[in-house]
Amino acid sequence: MPGGNMRANGRPANNSWEAVQSKTFTKWVNARLGEHSLGPLDDICTDFSDGTALIQLLEIIGDASLGRFNRSPRMRIQKVENVNLALDFIRGRKINLTNIGAEDIVDANRKLILGMIWIIILRFTIEDISEEGLSAMDGLLLWCQRKTAPYDDVRVRDFSYSWQDGLAFCALIHRHRPDLLDYYALDKRDARGNMELAFDVAERCLGIPRLLDVEDVCDAAKPDERSVMTYVAQYFHAFSSLSKAETAGRRLGKFADVVQTVFDMQHDYEDRVARLLAAIRAQQDTWTHAKLESVYAKARAMSDKFNEYKASTKRTWTHEKIELDTLLGDIQIKRVTYNLAPFVPRAGLAPRDLEAAWIELAAAEVRHRKAINHHIRQSRDALQRRYGSEANSIQSVLNNISHALSALSGELDAQLATVTSLIARARPLGPALSRLSSLERMCSDANIDEHDYTVYSVSDLEYDAEMTMKALEKKARFIENQSAVRNMTNLTPAQLEEFEATFRYFDRDSRNALSDAEFRAALDSLGHSFSDDEFFMLYDQLVCGDDAISFEVYIRFLVELTEDQTTPEQVLQSFRVIANNKPFVTKEDLRLDLPPKSIECLLREIPKSDLDKNGYDYLAYLRNVFQ
Repeated sequence: MPGGNMRANGRPANNSWEAVQSKTFTKWVNARLGEHSLGPLDDICTDFSDGTALIQLLEIIGDASLGRFNRSPRMRIQKVENVNLALDFIRGRKINLTNIGAEDIVDANRKLILGMIWIIILRFTIEDISEEGLSAMDGLLLWCQRKTAPYDDVRVRDFSYSWQDGLAFCALIHRHRPDLLDYYALDKRDARGNMELAFDVAERCLGIPRLLDVEDVCDAAKPDERSVMTYVAQYFHAFSSLSKAETAGRRLGKFADVVQTVFDMQHDYEDRVARLLAAIRAQQDTWTHAKLESVYAKARAMSDKFNEYKASTKRTWTHEKIELDTLLGDIQIKRVTYNLAPFVPRAGLAPRDLEAAWIELAAAEVRHRKAINHHIRQSRDALQRRYGSEANSIQSVLNNISHALSALSGELDAQLATVTSLIARARPLGPALSRLSSLERMCSDANIDEHDYTVYSVSDLEYDAEMTMKALEKKARFIENQSAVRNMTNLTPAQLEEFEATFRYFDRDSRNALSDAEFRAALDSLGHSFSDDEFFMLYDQLVCGDDAISFEVYIRFLVELTEDQTTPEQVLQSFRVIANNKPFVTKEDLRLDLPPKSIECLLREIPKSDLDKNGYDYLAYLRNVFQ
C-alpha cells in the first residue's frame, strides 16, 4: 500500500507526521460526522476506501446531496464508483485535486488521502477565514497574532514551534473568554499543563473537538503545521460564532440604547418644557396680583426686583428655551438617523405652545414695567411735595421769629419774656430739620436733584436756624446784662460800657460767663492786678461752687471794686495796697497817694506799730474804728 513508515497492519508509526495528521484529520472528520449522528471512523485512510464515509462528509460540509450511491459496497467497482462520485463533487466545487484518483483512495494511499483531506479542510474550514485583507492560512496566522499581541509571553510566528508551550492556546481562550481561565496565574514553564488546560477548557466550554493530543505538540521536534492549523481554525470559528452572537447582541443592545436614549431625551424635553411653562405662568400670576404703592422705596424695590428678574431668571429661561430648541432638533435628527418616526410632544408641550407662552411673557413684562414706572413717578412727585411742605413750614417759622426779634421794644423784662418765648419756638426746629434731612436723602435716593415745590435746601435752613438761634441767645444775654447793670447808679455809663465790652471780648465761647483765665485777663485789661494767691482766693469767693463767673457777678464785683465806699473790707484793702501788703504803714507810704491834710488826720488816730519805729498799726486802728 502506498505511503512510508508503515506498520504491517497499514497504520502509520506513531512518531511520524503522518500519524499526527491521520489522528488529527480523523478526529476532524468524526467531529463533522458527529454533527449528524453518524458513527465515528477509526482511521480515515482505511475507512474512506469504500467511499460511503467520504460522501457523507462532503454532503455535510458542502450542504448538498451527492445523489444515489452504493451504501453497502462489496465489490471494488462499487467502491470506485462511490469514490468517483465524491471526487467529481469536489472538482465541481472548483477544488483542484492533483495526482489522486478513485483507486488511490480505495487502495488506502495514506499520503494522497491525507493530502485530499487537507485540501477539503482548506476549502471548507480555512479558506473562508479573512483578516485585514489576508485570507486562508495567512489570514488565520494574522488573526492569531492580533489576538495574542497583548500577551508578552506569546509570539505567534507559525503553526508549529509557536504553540509548543501551550500559552498561545491559553491566550486565545483568555482573550475571548477571560472567565474560563486565568492566564496570568499560569505557570509559564509548565508546557504540558498549559496545553492540557487549554485543550480541556476548549472542549468542555467552547465545544472545540480535541483534535490534538498534548504530546502531538509538546513532545514533537516540530509540531505538524497542518494539524495545528486545523485545530487552531476551530478556535477561529468558535470565537467567530461567539463574535457574531456578540455582534448581534451588541447591535440589538445598541438599538435598545438608542431607543432608550431617544426616550430619555424626549422625556427630558417634555419635563423641562412643562417646568418652564409652569414657571412662566407663575411669574405672570405674581405680577398680576402684585400690590403696587406710590411709595418710592416700595416702588423702587419692585423695580429693582424686576431688573433682577431680567438679569437672572429671564436669562436663565432664555438659555433654557434655546437649549430646548436644540434638544428637540437633536431628538428629531436621532430619530431620522435610526429611521424612527418623528417625535410629537404631548399636547400643550409642543414648540408652538412654548413660543406662544414666550410671546405672552414679553407682553406681561411690558405691562408690569409700565405699572412700576407709573408708581415711581407718582411716588417721586409725592416725595417732592412732602419735602416742599416741610421746608416751607420751617422757613415760615424762621421768618416769624426774625420779624418778632426785629420788632422788640418796651420794658426789659417784657423783651426778655418775648425772646424766651421765641427761643422756645425755635427749639423744635431741630427735629423738623432732621425730618427734612431724611426727606432730602430720600429725594437723593430717588434721583431728585431739583425741587418743584420749594427753593430751600436743608443746608440753607440749617444755617438760617443756627443764625436765628444765635441771635436769640445773644439778644437774651444782652437783655439780661442790661437788667443786671441798670441799677448800678454809682458808675458812669462809660464805665459800664467799658466793663461790658471787656466781658464780651473775653467771653470767647459766648456762654455769658468767664473762666478763671478769662476773668484774670479781663481784670488785667481794666488795670486791676492781683497776686496769684489773692486772685485765686478772690475767684473762689466769687464763683461760689459754679464753674465760671457770670456777667452779673462780674459787674457787681467791678462796681464794688471801683466805687468809693467806706466798708471795712474796702478800707482794709486800700490800706494794704498803700502799705504794699505790710502789716503797718509809714508816713512815706501815705505821701505817695494821699494829700497832706488826709495824712495828718489819719496819723493822729492810728497807733504806732511795734514792728517798725516809723510804722503805724492800721490793723489795730481799723479794729477799733469798725468795732
